[in-house]
Amino acid sequence: MNKKYSILIVDDDKFLLDMYRKKFEHYGILPELSVGSSDALNKLRGGLVPDILVLDIIMPGVDGLELFETIRKEKLCPKSIVIMLTNEGEGVKIDKAKSLGAVGYIIKATSIPSEVTEEIIRIADAHIK
Repeated sequence: MNKKYSILIVDDDKFLLDMYRKKFEHYGILPELSVGSSDALNKLRGGLVPDILVLDIIMPGVDGLELFETIRKEKLCPKSIVIMLTNEGEGVKIDKAKSLGAVGYIIKATSIPSEVTEEIIRIADAHIK
């Protein structure tokens, strides 16, 4: 990997956000972090246009799928690729994410953070020219 991507990671778990930040920094990528959907929407509506959006699904208030729908409806960062990073393994949720245009779906519980980071970069390399 030699491209430096801009990434926005949205999760309600500050510990996980910090851990993923450290993993991406190892690759020379400084991700933008948002604790929850409203923080992410504020940043996106304010003009943030990341190459990659990494969304958790299970969050209080507006969940990751609702956030994804809002991003699509408001045409925020239409060229950004979206990867779901969640413990939600239900087929209906996966189908919904894919129907909205998610290019990746990673289950947190089955991957260690370094694997998650590598998978996100691999997906980005395959989808971003």
